[in-house]
Amino acid sequence: MTTDNSKTTKNLLSTKEVTRRGFVKGAAATAGVAIGSGAITGFPTIWAQNIKDVTLRQFGTGVSNINAVADKVKEDLGFTLQMTALDSDAVAQRAVTQPKSFDIADIEYWICKKVFPAGTMQPMDTTKLKNYQYISKLFIDGKLTPDSEIAQGTAPHTVGFVEGADSVEFASAPTQWMTLVPTIYNADTLGIRPDLIERPINSWADLLDPAFKGKASILNIPSIGIMDAAMVCEAMGEVTYGDKGNMTQEEIDKTIAIMIDAKKAGQFRAFWKSFDESVNLMASGEVVIQSMWSPAVAAVRSKGIACKYQPLKEGYRAWGGGIGLAKHLTGLELEAAYEYIDWYLSGWVGAYLNRQGYYSAAPATAQKFMSEDEWGFWMEGKEAQGDILSPDGKVMEKAGAVRDGGSYEERMGSVACWNSVMDENKHMVRKWNEFIAA
Repeated sequence: MTTDNSKTTKNLLSTKEVTRRGFVKGAAATAGVAIGSGAITGFPTIWAQNIKDVTLRQFGTGVSNINAVADKVKEDLGFTLQMTALDSDAVAQRAVTQPKSFDIADIEYWICKKVFPAGTMQPMDTTKLKNYQYISKLFIDGKLTPDSEIAQGTAPHTVGFVEGADSVEFASAPTQWMTLVPTIYNADTLGIRPDLIERPINSWADLLDPAFKGKASILNIPSIGIMDAAMVCEAMGEVTYGDKGNMTQEEIDKTIAIMIDAKKAGQFRAFWKSFDESVNLMASGEVVIQSMWSPAVAAVRSKGIACKYQPLKEGYRAWGGGIGLAKHLTGLELEAAYEYIDWYLSGWVGAYLNRQGYYSAAPATAQKFMSEDEWGFWMEGKEAQGDILSPDGKVMEKAGAVRDGGSYEERMGSVACWNSVMDENKHMVRKWNEFIAA
């Protein structure tokens, strides 16, 4: 990332094109007159006439199903976006078993690996997306820089493309056809209460330190929690994995056995599934060390409570999500969906996500919607010159703060694994549930 905010924006976003989005913003007022008169060509009059009647149904996890985005879609594009928030397991199930119940699926890449082969979604033609060029290389070839090593697990690029318009087979290299257009991602680590912990925390192994007996917690979503557990067991030197993202049955069994022993010894205060649960556990002091998401740490801090997203020597666990299209979408609704997805990459949403502590999949476009100080804090690891505000205007960090973990390159460049679906997924889920029930 560059340190020159204005220069980067000017270089990367110099091309200004007349698009359907620009026309639609004024469609209610013009009612297609401009197009009908020939002032602008290439866009069907029916778009302007009927766009207000379009409703797209989107579902996904609460992370990116944001009401402010739906409001902005109505303002900028003219149609209605209905959002439904579910947990990860329900998202995966609905995408496969209720394909007519949604138009847009906002899902994580490990879920994509499970659901796209079912044939309920359609590949997306990247030539229809003018902002495709700004998508981070992490989602194209898996590398932050040409010299980066690809982390273990379900790296987004491995399930990001298919061979053709009707294919459900994942491609081994980028093609014209995407399964999901990436939108959001982050590098996760442990959250801690530094005011209640008397020593430095620098390893995933610290989650099972008996010093924190009854004060620890872990995320209870099997496909994600197992990765945190693997990071812990590997850091303790108890298990050596061939690939944490695709464990053997033996590796899974060893990992779960260690977690069950820790649970029976009273290590865990609770297990959490939702953002709010993790915030409440940490803010109350019931838990002092746990799996956590970056915005949850910020939410605890916003209450005036010390909380740190602790960088660890073994690296981060990463995750990413994107938007996909239901197989049944056609006609005006399909065109509206493409316009929405391209709009999503154009910057406003990316800046919104960055301000929450996530990362935009198109950093260059998000940059033009952020101040130099915001960009410096969230992306470059710089000290905040003024207070850093959340999207709704609340103070998240005071002037002088530096983002935990540093810059975008430092955090995403230290990823050890991605959230994953394993070949032994059914066995893993069964063993994980045994751990939770033990």
